Amino acid sequence: MKHISQPHPILDGVEKVSGRLDYLDDMQIGGMLHTKLVFSTVPHGRILHLETEAARQVAGVAYIFHHGNTPANTYNSTVWYEDQDEPEDERMFPMTVRHVGDRVAAVVAETPEAARKAAALIKVTYEELPAFLTCHSALDHDDRPRQEGGMHLAEELRFDYGRTDADFAQAELVVTSTITTPRTHHCALENHACVAMPESDGRILILSPCQSIFSVQMVTARALGVPAAQIRVIKTAIGGSFGGKAEPVLDPLCAHFAHVLQRPVGITLDRTETFTATRTRSGATGRIRTAVSRDGRILARDTDVRIDIGAYQTGGGFLPGAMSQRLCRLYDVPSQRYRGRAVLTNTVPSGAYRGYGSPQIHAISEINIDHTARALGMDPVAFRLKNLIEPGACDPLTGIHVGNARIRNCVEQGAECFDWQARRVPSDPSARFRRGVGMACATHINGCYPDFHEATTARLSLRPDGRLDLTCALHDLGCGSNTVLAQIIAEVLDVVPTDIVFSEVDSDICSYDLGTRASRMTYIVGEAVRRTTEKLKSRLLEIASLALNHAAVDVILEGGMFRTSGDSTQAISLAELFRWADSHGTALEAIESYRATANPGSYAAHFAEVEVDVLTGSVKVLDYLAVHDLGRALNRRLVEGQIQGGVQMGIGYALLEDISIDPATGAMKGDRFSRYHLVNAPQMPAVRTLLVERGEPTGPYGAKAVGEIATIPPAPAIVNAVSHALKRELTKLPITQDRIVASMR
Repeated sequence: MKHISQPHPILDGVEKVSGRLDYLDDMQIGGMLHTKLVFSTVPHGRILHLETEAARQVAGVAYIFHHGNTPANTYNSTVWYEDQDEPEDERMFPMTVRHVGDRVAAVVAETPEAARKAAALIKVTYEELPAFLTCHSALDHDDRPRQEGGMHLAEELRFDYGRTDADFAQAELVVTSTITTPRTHHCALENHACVAMPESDGRILILSPCQSIFSVQMVTARALGVPAAQIRVIKTAIGGSFGGKAEPVLDPLCAHFAHVLQRPVGITLDRTETFTATRTRSGATGRIRTAVSRDGRILARDTDVRIDIGAYQTGGGFLPGAMSQRLCRLYDVPSQRYRGRAVLTNTVPSGAYRGYGSPQIHAISEINIDHTARALGMDPVAFRLKNLIEPGACDPLTGIHVGNARIRNCVEQGAECFDWQARRVPSDPSARFRRGVGMACATHINGCYPDFHEATTARLSLRPDGRLDLTCALHDLGCGSNTVLAQIIAEVLDVVPTDIVFSEVDSDICSYDLGTRASRMTYIVGEAVRRTTEKLKSRLLEIASLALNHAAVDVILEGGMFRTSGDSTQAISLAELFRWADSHGTALEAIESYRATANPGSYAAHFAEVEVDVLTGSVKVLDYLAVHDLGRALNRRLVEGQIQGGVQMGIGYALLEDISIDPATGAMKGDRFSRYHLVNAPQMPAVRTLLVERGEPTGPYGAKAVGEIATIPPAPAIVNAVSHALKRELTKLPITQDRIVASMR
């Protein structure tokens, strides 16, 4: 193949590194008003009075919005499609704030300086209400009505298959672990921003660096109480998201302000506001019991997970279901019981974050797997190999086949490449610096099938200059999705990827699509684009045969030229074909809708070696190997980039990252980069990658997803390595220096 599996550079890479690519906050929009939001300083309280007179006197202030003069419509910011019915408990400006950072008011002014000055003058009087900052305290008061200050259970999911009680009763060993994972933030380079403006036809146009234009359209329409057709959305270049921009946070406000004032209005959050007033990854606590036979066969598992989804339903309500699915696609467990509870607390709301539930549930299950192997006296690799699923296995929860699942190959090849057995030798228990190795397995989905509307439509047209124009709701988050789609088109038509032009992602011209979520971009949109391109190729060959006056079977497309077989003198370029077709009133385009029929699993096994200083508790990752079953790498360079970034996130999840809510005030402690610690380049090990490419029949050219799964195994692999080095069982993430030192005491 000429383009598939080739390391083509990212199409907009030069624009990005040179600073020529305009992000939303770089755009100069004439006559735009600027917004400064006022946020709650209490975790739970009823607003009794807003003193805004002094703010109104500031020169340049156009309007001050609050709960008294904005729509009271409730909505759920995770709605994706028209008839989706989700619990609605969020509004633009609530009368009762539910977390520190909840929205109280907004000053819209001629300049950012005027907006900031006026916002600082607004005084808020609250009747403070009881605040519940943890799942435990919230569930203890679940009998109280929520509007009076009590939290309640947002969502609960249970399943039980097999003979769980009987299998536990006959087990020779039962190992119980309780694992806690932290609340973490996306930390995208681009803060949250939005611009909205009135259009001449009475509609509102939203410019948004979002993951789904149609989600923005529908959520905004519900918040404003208008038909979705009244809202038009254009996606702008996005400076990173990782799920943080999957939900419209600012868009409903911005659209309403622009509608009322009939002027363009912009909102840009600063770094602390992005931390405290948008979304986070949910924290979770899971108690997992694993029943095994003495020879290492898993007989049954019982998992109970409490998930802190914060102050509003948002996307947190789906987490119990998402986590349950991951438990059933990795190991062959005959009997399994699960209870997942999403709990509302008076903390910043949670939402999508790379992996959506998978990092939490894999940390819980994979750390327990190591605990179980230790209790059995088995090597962790051998224990996993005894229980991992085989290709073609059926998910017992959904009945869906997991596809060509090659997790066993990942573990076997990874253990050999990492030299697992030799490195597993214990460190000197009296040494200050101790080494250990750990590993973890993971699985993730490829799209939303069979749930929701897992389909997409692509249109591919030939342009007058011979290039090709792709129109679809493609939400490239900065990782190179557009490059991969260009490679697919180039492969089918034998052109170069740089000859592909991407139309603006605009709700007026794009057919409906769920957006970039659930690891569906390459697997779903890529297959839609491949089929569309094949359809266009057939059309082009048909028209070229007429232009060349030859039978279609004798015409070939090669290097952007149509030739007749056996006669190299007869040829016509794509640009010439466009002119010929145009003169004959013939359009050269293809439209294809593709609906998914499967949801295979992507798989990975990660291996880590660490060195732990038992005196200070510091951890250094010495070596790292990431092995991935992704069907086929359509662009190895981009795949390796995804894995590198995923490992960096996962190491931070294991060792450092935690927004940490102050139990006294409800305020976020890690609300800026000086207080929220990330793994920086000097701390990163050399991350080696090993790809298992056995193909997935339902994916484009055999490809499956890698973007989300890359960040799932690192945390449990690191924790397991540290536990091995210290001969301890660490269970509370992140395993910070103080926690490591405390464990040694």
